[in-house]
Amino acid sequence: VIVAVCALLTYGGVSLFVVVFAVYPFAAELYRQSDIPKRLLPGAIALGAFSFTMDALPGTPQIQNIIPTTFFQTTSWAAPVLGVTGALFIIAVGLSYLEWRRRSALAKGEGYGSNLRNEPERVESGDLPHPLLAILPLLVVGIANFALTRAIPQWYGDSHTVPPEILPGIATPVTTTVKTVTAIWAVEAALLLGILFVVLTAFKRVAQRFAEGSKAAVGGALLAAMNTASEYGFGGVIAALPGFIVVSNALKSIPDPLVNAAVSVSSLAGITGSASGGMSIALAAMSDTFIAGAQAAGIELEVMHRVVAMASGG
Repeated sequence: VIVAVCALLTYGGVSLFVVVFAVYPFAAELYRQSDIPKRLLPGAIALGAFSFTMDALPGTPQIQNIIPTTFFQTTSWAAPVLGVTGALFIIAVGLSYLEWRRRSALAKGEGYGSNLRNEPERVESGDLPHPLLAILPLLVVGIANFALTRAIPQWYGDSHTVPPEILPGIATPVTTTVKTVTAIWAVEAALLLGILFVVLTAFKRVAQRFAEGSKAAVGGALLAAMNTASEYGFGGVIAALPGFIVVSNALKSIPDPLVNAAVSVSSLAGITGSASGGMSIALAAMSDTFIAGAQAAGIELEVMHRVVAMASGG
């Protein structure tokens, strides 16, 4: 149940970091009622939020699935069969491991635990919206993302030019290659539609906690934006160092382009401690090599996108 709830939220566009705070009270109460050791809770949250819905399932709006689109000119729905296959593998192995740990703890007589820190407050569950209404915003994001990914290229064509008179201070027209931004525009528009749906259907609830909710939302947005931006800049500095050239040359010696990309991205994600950061550094420094290797081997860039995204989960 915890894995499913986390998956629904992250696939519906809620930030990975926010999901942890949102699910924790609910998850802790379920674990307490089922007398499952609380120490096993982080694993369930991580499986639901930080694995298959973060980078494997096609269409996920998480940034780990969006970053490759700007380098490979793909969409968030790249390599759907490969993504679904990888997601099913992760779910099966992850749930099997969590269930094994639960049974091992039960056999030893270990329960939820006592004298625990950060225990959540009990939540009154009498006045709650209908479950279908609660899930609808997540469905709106998923459906809108799918529809807009296909509609935007039809609306704008291969490129879109904004004339100087619309942008004060700009002397020349600004031309955008639509294929490189389709995934970003689709996700942003889908998330805005999801937010608008929540406001329209739950205005009273939103109004009551608007200030508190806005603080969390703005804080989460700044955290994601600044983390990615600073890590991207950090990656540019790292890529210019002599030591990185040695590492890069060693990674380039891996003959298979998919294995090369996977090992490179996962290694840098581990070094930086960030999936999006490691991927940004790897793609900024080596995307041309990845693309050239894929084209030489006859591998579609959609496949490269999915492999790189899933490798960032390392």
